[in-house]
Amino acid sequence: MYKILPRSNGPVLGVEISGKLDVTQENELTGKAEKLIAEHDKISVLVVLGDQVSISFEAAASDIKWMLTHMGHLRKVAIVADSKVLAALVAVDSLFAKAVGIEEMHYSTEEIETAWHWIES
Repeated sequence: MYKILPRSNGPVLGVEISGKLDVTQENELTGKAEKLIAEHDKISVLVVLGDQVSISFEAAASDIKWMLTHMGHLRKVAIVADSKVLAALVAVDSLFAKAVGIEEMHYSTEEIETAWHWIES
């Protein structure tokens, strides 16, 4: 499941994901992002991931397809999670993101204020 974080504002979308995310929820989230893209053209997204997050195969496939078709509208992506594996994956992925003009960073949950400042700048 997910919730939109109250600090979301303008072209910045903050989302907290916990438990299992299914394809219906993924489509709701991408719909919200598309509304922001229609208003602002480029958006930034901050995603807080809980400890026990999982995603259905259909939702993951939908997310990848959406990212590939909308990457030109993404300015920054901040992933907030305490997983060292995820931190390493973001470090690798950020190299590819940079090649298409997207800034991507990982932050621990203790660094959430720093993540917000970065995503809002």
